Amino acid sequence: MTDARAAVAEAFRAEWGRIVAGLIARTGDWDLAEECTADAFAAALESWPRDGVPDRPGAWLTTTARNRAVDRLRRARVGEAKLRLLAATATADGPTDEPSSDHSGGDSEPHDDRLRLLYTCCHPALGFEAQVALALRTLTGLTTTEIARAFLVPKATMAKRLVRAKQKIRVAGIPYRVPPPHQLPERTGAVLGVVYLLFNEGYGATSGDGLMRPELTREALRLAGLVADLMPDQPEALGLLALLRLHEARAATRIGADGELVPLEEQDRTAWNHATIADAVGLLQRALRRERPGPYQLQAMIAACHTAAVRAEDTDWARIVRLYDQLLDHVPSPVVRLNRAVAVAMADGPEAGLALVDAVAPDLGDYPLLPATRADLLRRAGRRREAAEEYRRALAAAGNDGERRYLTRRLAELDP
Repeated sequence: MTDARAAVAEAFRAEWGRIVAGLIARTGDWDLAEECTADAFAAALESWPRDGVPDRPGAWLTTTARNRAVDRLRRARVGEAKLRLLAATATADGPTDEPSSDHSGGDSEPHDDRLRLLYTCCHPALGFEAQVALALRTLTGLTTTEIARAFLVPKATMAKRLVRAKQKIRVAGIPYRVPPPHQLPERTGAVLGVVYLLFNEGYGATSGDGLMRPELTREALRLAGLVADLMPDQPEALGLLALLRLHEARAATRIGADGELVPLEEQDRTAWNHATIADAVGLLQRALRRERPGPYQLQAMIAACHTAAVRAEDTDWARIVRLYDQLLDHVPSPVVRLNRAVAVAMADGPEAGLALVDAVAPDLGDYPLLPATRADLLRRAGRRREAAEEYRRALAAAGNDGERRYLTRRLAELDP
């Protein structure tokens, strides 16, 4: 039974976005798509422990969700066109992105339901936070509570925001499609932002047992590649793809044998994927030749600095500080200031970094990485008692077991 439940959980992480996107494409009803997909996973929790995990879990879930949608549309005695469309796709269920029969965007539109979902969520009629929240909800299956935590707002506020966004799409008749080329630039910022956040959630899960959610990083990399192909002259799209590939190249070395986080300076650099790094650096160089550096290109340059260092002590921290200075011109956020403070600490000493961390702390509120950052710098400064106190705060704020195992180790090193 445990294996069956684990299979349902794995299928949820891998298939939620694909199934929701497919149902929205065929019914145009966002609530119906989410509710029927949730029903399919509830049915799996009942059926799979009893009958066994199907050979193709994704196909089983897609068929079940589609059948739920057909039943509900029949009971409602509406949606004849939608019923015909669902029936026409009855043999197309599967775990891959099959071409949809909805060609509302024209023959030149990419036939990828999740890419359509991404661009629809990022329609300029919606506010930026609503765009990102709706995309995270539908593409990743993040709960309203998890999304509210990411935006540092109450759950009720986020729930209302999601409802209003879906109402706006329905009432305004926003088409479910990738827009034509001349309309792509107005959605670029939001689309890249969603892909970036999607990857970040996969690279450092905000909750759960594992440090990472690989299915999300893979999906973010896939979408980033599609977006870069759609906009080959957009340097920030290339910059984002380069950034994500640079991070992905180090992913396998971020997790220790027991699932604990391995910090950058302790990673086995010979085990990094150097072919992927070379490919990413090539993408970054293509972007930089456009001479329009933006936030993703600058972050990719910072990541490239790390991958260029053969040993951790070879890292050019002074250059990284300068790159963070440029990044702050584009994104003057407290999180960027916190990251810059770490770079300053590595370049000029932990006390210099701590002064900057303490200066930005009031603007970070309950940001979960703040106590872990202070703990690390206090440890480096030899202030063991204060470091231990911060590690305990960091443990209380940690989102996943991988982080908790790392913090527990650090705390044990300070508490002999």
